[in-house]
Amino acid sequence: MKQVFSRSEKFKQFLFILFPILITQFGMFSMSFFDTMMSGRVSADDLAGVAIGSSLWIPIFTGLSGILMSITPIVAQLVGAEKRKDVPFSIIQGLYVSIFMAVFIIGIGFIVVNPILNSMDLEENVHQIAKDYLVALAFGVIPLFIYTVLRNFIDALGQTRTSMFITILALPINVVLNYVLIFGALGFPQLGGVGAGYATTITYWCILLVSVWIIVKKEPFLSFQLFKKYYRMSISSWKEILGIGLPIGFSIFFETSIFSAVTLFMSTYDTVTIASHQAAINFASFLYMIPLSISMALTIVVGFEAGAKRFKDARDYSRIGIFIAVCMAFVCAGLLFAFREQVAALYTNDPEVLMLTSHFLVYAVFFQLSDAIQAPIQGALRGYKDVNITFFMALISYWVIGLPLGFILANYTPLEAFGYWVGLISGLAVGASGLAYRLVIMQKRKINSQVQPKTA
Repeated sequence: MKQVFSRSEKFKQFLFILFPILITQFGMFSMSFFDTMMSGRVSADDLAGVAIGSSLWIPIFTGLSGILMSITPIVAQLVGAEKRKDVPFSIIQGLYVSIFMAVFIIGIGFIVVNPILNSMDLEENVHQIAKDYLVALAFGVIPLFIYTVLRNFIDALGQTRTSMFITILALPINVVLNYVLIFGALGFPQLGGVGAGYATTITYWCILLVSVWIIVKKEPFLSFQLFKKYYRMSISSWKEILGIGLPIGFSIFFETSIFSAVTLFMSTYDTVTIASHQAAINFASFLYMIPLSISMALTIVVGFEAGAKRFKDARDYSRIGIFIAVCMAFVCAGLLFAFREQVAALYTNDPEVLMLTSHFLVYAVFFQLSDAIQAPIQGALRGYKDVNITFFMALISYWVIGLPLGFILANYTPLEAFGYWVGLISGLAVGASGLAYRLVIMQKRKINSQVQPKTA
């Protein structure tokens, strides 16, 4: 990444960084997407079991990996401030944190998975599939978290095409393993939805090995000599990583866990409703990769410019990112509304599930518009290392407004299950408005701090 001056140059550089991130995010999410879709081809029970397992796993992973996203603004600002020699130390400390978190979450998972699934009053077969799917994923937690740190390092340097290459390599591996293990091809046992969990775990190990090889063999990563020197654990460095990362992680957790909470509340409905809801949420989350990718690109470019104290340039990038996100949201919303029945058919052949999924997808259209504002603004604020407000906004908009409103609408109005979606959309709108106000205030403060008073 380099300094550019005109808005057209900024636009080109932003797209250059964004496009590989977009491909990477779609690729990473596609693992969950194909897990759910291919499992649905086995049976409605497998679809429901894998979807529930994913809905429990994704908020945990995204929340904890959000903590590790602090590596991106830390490295981006170090590079922008021309302090490259400090980068390896920060990355190694991030790796220590990632291993600690991975071991911790595996231990907690084995304690709480059964009680959580028991509380959902699921059919016995769906319960067992969800549990076994999560156990299979547990073997891939450590490599996934380590890879997350290395990917944040790669992306913070603006080398997002490298992450894209790794993902493009990994995705066909995952799909082939899904086919082999879910359907029992090539002499392997037919594991159904559980096979998707093992396929994803093996893929996580593959992308870790490839990323390590690239970092130690290829420029510009080789010049950092990342694994050349041993660094002891540093509490002060952990404080910086966690100080920035914990608010990011919790804000992401509050956002993604709301969907799991809705799934818990909806467990009182029949399997058709659960499967339809989860299929629609899965595809809405798939489309969310667009504003999320823009958010991640903004963290890189805003962090780079903020580290160099070029705050007007950082503001220009923020505006470019939000503009692109809004335009893409209108396009995706229109296409989703027009082709919602075809999208539903990707997940199931069951006529009942197909019809209800297409109805849920109408509500998913409205997700696109609020996400287009909220996610990019979060990314820009992270570039400034301003993360506490996003944490509080996520808590209030989702858990104080979104979920209670959804519960009321679902249980005391004719909307029933659709009421939860209306509540979630309302929470998104509130969060987007609050974060937009915060970004404007932050940018004015940073730019005004550079205005020097005149001297006599």
